[in-house]
Amino acid sequence: MGQMTPVRGTSVTTADGIQQVLTFLLNGEMFAVGILNVKEIIEYGQVTEIPLMPSFIRGVINLRGSVVPVIDLGARFGRDRQTIGRRTCIVIIELRSEDGSHHDMGMVVDSVSEVLDVAASDIEPPPSFGARIRADFIQGMSKIGNRFVILLNIDRVLSIDEIALLLAARDSAVDAGAETAHAAERV
Repeated sequence: MGQMTPVRGTSVTTADGIQQVLTFLLNGEMFAVGILNVKEIIEYGQVTEIPLMPSFIRGVINLRGSVVPVIDLGARFGRDRQTIGRRTCIVIIELRSEDGSHHDMGMVVDSVSEVLDVAASDIEPPPSFGARIRADFIQGMSKIGNRFVILLNIDRVLSIDEIALLLAARDSAVDAGAETAHAAERV
């Protein structure tokens, strides 16, 4: 599967340099994604788990007849899987592959906050240290009110190529473990 990118771009930027972002909470931290990445927001519901998937792949949902993979952002950031609560929801992101086909992917978040306007001049580059997530997942930082918001680089967070590599590495490890077990049984 080829590289996939957001269908509509990363954000709405107006002539005066303002972009719109959707803010959401994850483990008490505020994150944001460009509003044009967001196809829809749905209540957390029936997610079907798939055996032998990495912990950050929660499973799949049926979205109007389409199978949509659901990523647990907490686990994707190297933390524990998110606890599902009353306000937990799934943000559906529409991605486009190099061949032009469209694919949806869901992100589990604790709660969605609001759509905000952020001036391009208020966006700082990602920190080189101290972030609790991989630096390449961060597009930038912006101060909104009295708190910092981490603007996610959704291309990296939902990188299909990277997820495929992780799955291949896991499969290789499982295969190697099975071969070792079979060799031990023969001894």
